[in-house]
Amino acid sequence: MKYLIVGLGNIGEGYKDTRHNIGFMVLDAMAMESNISFMERRYGSVCEIRYKGRDLSLLKPSTYMNLSGNAVNYWLKKENIPLENMLVIVDDIALPLGSIRMRSKGSDGGHNGLAHISSVLATNEYPRIRIGVGNSFRKGAQVDFVLGKWDTEEKKFMEERTSIVIDMIRSFAFAGVELTMTAFNKAGKVPPPEKDSHTPLKSG
Repeated sequence: MKYLIVGLGNIGEGYKDTRHNIGFMVLDAMAMESNISFMERRYGSVCEIRYKGRDLSLLKPSTYMNLSGNAVNYWLKKENIPLENMLVIVDDIALPLGSIRMRSKGSDGGHNGLAHISSVLATNEYPRIRIGVGNSFRKGAQVDFVLGKWDTEEKKFMEERTSIVIDMIRSFAFAGVELTMTAFNKAGKVPPPEKDSHTPLKSG
């Protein structure tokens, strides 16, 4: 059976290690674990991984985030992969940093990459893994935040979380989306940071 695993991001050194490129980060780590290198192909960088009788095509689109659907549509058709066998990995500012959530379908949630994929495919009924990057930005600074780079502590933490996402990808290919959600979504949660609970001392 064939599967298409899509990690969303933007190409170029200027976008490396940015929050918006978490999809690239996950697939790079997965390829490295398997000692396999990506090759530049049409609409993106691609590598092939074999896992328990499943053929996984890992795709990092070269179309830039806002045109991700062009790459996804091309590779689904080229490899003759059914939509339910595609999994997209994206960043999500609505989730706490490092929180991981799989869904079998859903809205784009304001994510331009998902929005373009859904538009090109004329459906939003495809599996995706959302990875929380937090939302510690001031009003109007969302773009700068998602295109900003991880600090040293964040990067180390997210590299640790990446191993969970890789396990989810493998589970998706072997056991399917429903069993993977059941097995991983609860464990993938990271509680939001606690707000300052300091209360002033009462006088008197």
